[in-house]
Amino acid sequence: MLASRRRFALSNVFTGLALALSVSMGTAQAQDGPYPSRAVRIVVPYPVGGFNDTLGRLVAAKLGTKWKQPVLVENKPGAGTVIGTQAVAQAPADGYTLLVVQFPFASNPSLYKLPYDTEKAFSPVILAGRSPMMLVTHADSPLHSVKDLLAAANSKTHVLNYGSSGPGSSNHLAMALFESLSKTHMTQVPYKGSTPMLTDLSGGQFDVAVDLLPNALPFLKSGKVRALAVASPKRSPLMPDLPTVTEAGLPGYEVSSWHGFVVPAGTPADVVARLNRDLNEILAMPDVKETFTQQGVEPDGGTPEQFRLFIASQVALWKKVVQDGHITVE
Repeated sequence: MLASRRRFALSNVFTGLALALSVSMGTAQAQDGPYPSRAVRIVVPYPVGGFNDTLGRLVAAKLGTKWKQPVLVENKPGAGTVIGTQAVAQAPADGYTLLVVQFPFASNPSLYKLPYDTEKAFSPVILAGRSPMMLVTHADSPLHSVKDLLAAANSKTHVLNYGSSGPGSSNHLAMALFESLSKTHMTQVPYKGSTPMLTDLSGGQFDVAVDLLPNALPFLKSGKVRALAVASPKRSPLMPDLPTVTEAGLPGYEVSSWHGFVVPAGTPADVVARLNRDLNEILAMPDVKETFTQQGVEPDGGTPEQFRLFIASQVALWKKVVQDGHITVE
């Protein structure tokens, strides 16, 4: 009899606890409300300035207006974007933390031992845009076309030098891909960034480089640097007379620096869908397109699945380039 009473009492306790927990969860959900119901954070793993920062702030302003919620930008640069990327990998998967990603998001897994799994730690949201790379040389160079470059690179009388922003940088890997496709070899001259590299190129300190159109544009306008070709599938609207590398003599050479948004893996599918829909609308706005064009970036868009496949293709491409070229960042 006593045991029966104890079982009945315990049953009432558990029922009460379950009811209290249910009410508590319901209250919490009601307080949180439909997404987004509070401030959203966009992490930019780069310093203030540059297109990734512009992208984060432009989108933050547009989403803040649309959602009537604060959307804050947090710059977390360092360690080749690893610091900011890791911070988002460890963030709650609730849609309230986004990460701006670029070229290193796909190349870093082949270059570094990362504190996160790029494929498993994130859910793609959208490919925002692409900035084509271009082959450039200095104004007094005897190289006037891609065919000139290929002929000089194959010559046994002179070894060409190319500049990069450092081992493992996007322009280093882009030139390694050029060498692989053209079966040529050139000597890398590494710098600490595009600006010092292009400054030395304009002075004729080395022969050629691959760099982003926005980075090269001021040097092109000064007349101290010449463009040989653009490494995109089609000609750039900013330089419509400049041929693509494929047109100019090396089929299949396409390299761009791309920009997009991801969230922590496990973020609810409906939240990812909402983000994707709203970001697609923002990318279609005329003033956003104009800002992109001014910085040499072509707006993109699409679905999360399309972005996932794009990232996977980029990871596979740069893994092969790094392995074939025995590239290290040491």
